Amino acid sequence: MRVLLIDDHALFRIGLRELLERRGIEVVDAVGECDEGIRRVIETEPDVVLLDMRMPTASGLDVLRRLRDAEQGMPVAMLTTSDDERDLIESLQAGAQGYLLKDMEPDELISALEQIVAGITVVAKELTGALAKAVKGDAVAMESKLAFSDLTPRERQILHHLAEGKSNKTIGRELGISDGTVKLHVKAILRKLNVHSRVEAAVIAVEEDLRVRRG
Repeated sequence: MRVLLIDDHALFRIGLRELLERRGIEVVDAVGECDEGIRRVIETEPDVVLLDMRMPTASGLDVLRRLRDAEQGMPVAMLTTSDDERDLIESLQAGAQGYLLKDMEPDELISALEQIVAGITVVAKELTGALAKAVKGDAVAMESKLAFSDLTPRERQILHHLAEGKSNKTIGRELGISDGTVKLHVKAILRKLNVHSRVEAAVIAVEEDLRVRRG
């Protein structure tokens, strides 16, 4: 296994290099600066890159994205002190094959590297719960998005009026339809969105509006 390490902390970088080499792993380079690290990755084509998340000149995510933009497809594992769920998710979304914590045991690190090189995505065991929660959240968001797409144009129109807190009577007056017709549309909206109240439906409308604006 040929490893390249990018980390701005000199003592950690030197110590990890020695630890890996004692385990029979070839460290092709251990670099403390981001641009040099990217250049050395391209030059040496290691089997795996170990990349710090927090560095002064650029974040590990920036380096990862630049490597992918440069068509460097080898596995990249973030090796970091950050147990922030957002860092984990953003790293995996950017193409990392591993998210490892610096306080893990040496044997765990070696095992993780072997799995990553074999094509397995590895996340520090302390963060598997956060990952499962995030995946579940993505699934719920996708379900809401699909449900929103099932609404008719009239139902979407009424839903946005609901998000503004308007009553059935006010909505009917503004749209030129009866209160009873509005009520029927609201029932259909709640059923399609799989929610039980106008408030829940309104929240989905606001979230969808924000998503469209971001897009």
